[in-house]
Amino acid sequence: MMAGAVICLLALLPAAAGAASGAIEVSTTAIRRQILSEKAVRGVHLSAWGSGSRKLRRELIARIEESVINAVVVAIKEVDGKVYIPGVEKAHKYGAYAPAIAKPEEMMEDFKRAGLYTVARVVVFKDKVLPLARNDLAVRTPSGGAWRANNGATWLDPYNKEVWTYTLDVAERAAKLGFDEVQFDYIRYPTEGKTSLCRYARPHNAGNAIANLEEFLVYARGRLKPYKVKISVDVFGLTTTAKDDMGIGQDIKTMARNVDYVYPMMYPSHYYPGEYNLKHPNSQPYKVIDRGLKDALKRLGPDYAKLRPYLQDFNMGWQYGPHEVRAQLIAARLNMLDSWVLWNSSNRYNWAALTPQAYRAFVDPGYSMK
Repeated sequence: MMAGAVICLLALLPAAAGAASGAIEVSTTAIRRQILSEKAVRGVHLSAWGSGSRKLRRELIARIEESVINAVVVAIKEVDGKVYIPGVEKAHKYGAYAPAIAKPEEMMEDFKRAGLYTVARVVVFKDKVLPLARNDLAVRTPSGGAWRANNGATWLDPYNKEVWTYTLDVAERAAKLGFDEVQFDYIRYPTEGKTSLCRYARPHNAGNAIANLEEFLVYARGRLKPYKVKISVDVFGLTTTAKDDMGIGQDIKTMARNVDYVYPMMYPSHYYPGEYNLKHPNSQPYKVIDRGLKDALKRLGPDYAKLRPYLQDFNMGWQYGPHEVRAQLIAARLNMLDSWVLWNSSNRYNWAALTPQAYRAFVDPGYSMK
């Protein structure tokens, strides 16, 4: 019954969307056609230490080979400011290098041998190393010290072009290693603290914030063009619904125009009670993803085809097992999206939900190993 429902609802989606307007029907059909023109990316995020350890990496690849997963997102630069691959001069100079992936060429060889699409995740502006080594590159307070969030975290100034250069040094190194895609995370402005005390290199307001991040993406595209690598961004999950930049510069429409793919981080645990009229969003994974993606389609139009949502495969206030994971995958597929990435910071995924048999039974009856 579940498989049949998936087929019927998916088949009806373009017609239903177009019932109110012929123009919408044509648009939705074109979006679906664009989505189908690319190979679906079904990924898992892997920590640097899990990816860099030959033993752990090969154990993970063995799991992946028995599943529907065909892509890995590898943490290359994290929120602590650490850069996990060697060869970035400034990372070594300022003490940011950590040898989690000491032999990146060996890692890439293993992933490519397994036929995996590879994504390098690079955290951009949240950083606990460089702002302390180079105060002139930090988001600062009125007195000139490094601004800190409530948890003590420091940030690099998104308006500072030297910060851009440093970030792209890391991204370029990943591109040279052969990653298929560079994914920028924390491409936003600080939150979780007295942000009224933040001081930047340029006047800061919503318009400047959005324009500045767009300019960064244009710069990134230019730097990485010689490597023919795809470019993507991670954004807050609620950007699919919000009508503004959420106070962090993330206008999803503007960002989508300037990248190949957009990854809204749609973890149900991260939505406040009452969002989408759900008392406990964390307990309603299908509804959170379904409602968020429906809003995204309205907001993005043709660029909706660029979405690859991050989905939750971890426990935070609610136990997430195969049922909860499948609920999100079904919601994505019923909203035309076959590409997604699961997140678990410890690389502990619900593999039972990801076997070809389970995927065919619950998510995509037409799935076959391709």
